[in-house]
Formats: sequence, C-alpha cells, structure tokens
Amino acid sequence: MDDWCLYIIQTKQGELYTGITRDTKRRLEEHRQGKGSKYLRGRGPLQLVWEQKAGGKGVALRLEKTIKKQTKARKKLLISGRISIDEL
Repeated sequence: MDDWCLYIIQTKQGELYTGITRDTKRRLEEHRQGKGSKYLRGRGPLQLVWEQKAGGKGVALRLEKTIKKQTKARKKLLISGRISIDEL
C-alpha cells in the first residue's frame, strides 16, 4: 500500500525530529514511550507539529531526507504552512 506519511515532532527544548510512518498516532505514542528513536528519549513532552501524506515508501524516504537537510528556520516555515514541501 502507498499510505506513508512524513511527520515532524517537536521536543520540550524546541528541537525538531523528522520521520516517516504508516500510522502517525501509533508512531508518536511509541516515541513518547521511549520505544521509537533513541534521539527523542528523555526529550519530552513530545508534540506532533506537522504531518503530510507522502504516497509510497520510496517517495517518503526521499522527502524525509530533503526535510532533514533543511535548517530549523526552513522547517518552521514548513510547519507554519508558509512554504510547501515542494519549495524545499
């Protein structure tokens, strides 16, 4: 199935973490329980600040890589809706 999503989580300290998943709610809960990325452990509370459907896994992985290369300022523009993922 081609139902992958991109997401960005913000930590208590304001750091931004980007990932992909098929189930954003489940993945956020995994992160909150410390079962997701090691990077996010102990950095809560965690808040989902952005998500977007991406289609297939390959597309999602490419877009995730693109987002991860962006500065925090550009990611904040994406989160706020002032730019689209196509503008990155």
